[in-house]
Amino acid sequence: MEHLDSTILNTAIPAMAQSLHVAPLALRSVSTSYMLALAVFIPISGWMADRFGTRRVFFAAVGLFALGSLVCGLSLNVQMLVAARILQGMGGAMMTPVGRVALVRTFPRSDLLRTMNYVIVPALVGPMVGPLIGGLIVHWLHWRIIFFLNLPLAIFGLWLVHRTMPNYLESDTPPLDRTGFLLFGAGIALLSYALQVFGEHTMATAPLSLLTALSLLLLALYGWHSRRVENPVLALWLLRARTLQVSVIAGGVSRLGIGGMPFLLPLLYQIGLGFTPWEAGLLMMPNAVAAILMKISSGRVLARLGHRTTLISNTAIVGLTIGCFSLVGPGVSVWALAALSFVQGFFISLQFTSINSLVYAEVEDRDAAKASSIASTAQQLTFSFGTALAALLAGWFLSGLDQTNPAQILPALHRVFLTMGILTILSSLCYLRLRPSDGSNISGHGQGRRQ
Repeated sequence: MEHLDSTILNTAIPAMAQSLHVAPLALRSVSTSYMLALAVFIPISGWMADRFGTRRVFFAAVGLFALGSLVCGLSLNVQMLVAARILQGMGGAMMTPVGRVALVRTFPRSDLLRTMNYVIVPALVGPMVGPLIGGLIVHWLHWRIIFFLNLPLAIFGLWLVHRTMPNYLESDTPPLDRTGFLLFGAGIALLSYALQVFGEHTMATAPLSLLTALSLLLLALYGWHSRRVENPVLALWLLRARTLQVSVIAGGVSRLGIGGMPFLLPLLYQIGLGFTPWEAGLLMMPNAVAAILMKISSGRVLARLGHRTTLISNTAIVGLTIGCFSLVGPGVSVWALAALSFVQGFFISLQFTSINSLVYAEVEDRDAAKASSIASTAQQLTFSFGTALAALLAGWFLSGLDQTNPAQILPALHRVFLTMGILTILSSLCYLRLRPSDGSNISGHGQGRRQ
């Protein structure tokens, strides 16, 4: 539901702007408000799960997302739509982290990888069909239907949660670290907003620099505060576990290139190559199909190679696929683009599976919610960094060029893809800190030889 909503919405922005009598740029806040709500509320998802129980929190999250969807569909103006998207973001912030906590505490580590893949595969259907469904709805129906589609899905989801989801909770959960929540929430929200407006080039350098400095100051104050309280909102001490630390820090570095692709590919397809939005959306479908296929086989890959070898080699391959887009020109075959999209989706999917499963390799069940909050917050932030980095490189290489002329745009975009690809390849070195046995309790790597 969450993945379908986000991918469908992108195709409907022009129609929504026309219906609400505003410029398409004015709807930037519709996307920004959702992302800011995610950034603010993901950090407390772990505490919520421990305090109120995984089933209760997940049930409330789905209900809140559905309520936000209903209000979105009924919105009469941009302000009402933004408020509804914040409601959606509050619900969405709890879904993935709390869902992962329930999985970690239900299944043994040896079954975790297979179970996570089983759960994630249906979610990948959203990115696969979302752009096409969104285009069809906007063309034949009304954009409000996009949000109303979430309601039957939410009702079915609430029924499933009530019937099947366990309600794990901690009876001795400490009170919420309100000061830490305010410091970190304000800092992460300001930083996320600064990264988004940086990517859109809609704010002058001076106020943007001031906003970024303020966000970093708040985050630094949170770091100081977290060392002086017993139960901070984000338990940064968990990063002492090497596998979690590598997953968060090295995973964040290697996700920068991946995070820039949603920003760069529309520029390449629609401006550089002249494809229509729905044609560009279709070219993304092989990526999602490959992601589903990889989820089915990723367990066998990790069992055979282990997390260390997989992440070092796979990160380099992902970087190569990003760099390959620097070879895409006007005469390229659509089938070649679809093949490249498929290959990239295959290896990006393996990257995410490897990083996300490594989070829980050394974490005790009682700390699973805290680790999930850290990992989800870091993932959300690094994708924003990836978009900002791609925007910075694009602005640099496109500076002084006629941005309506594909003959000038394409060479500049090629340099961006090549730079992002090289940075991703270099980031594979970050995984050298892993040991060959790290994550073997999840992947089963080496167990057959020991037996």
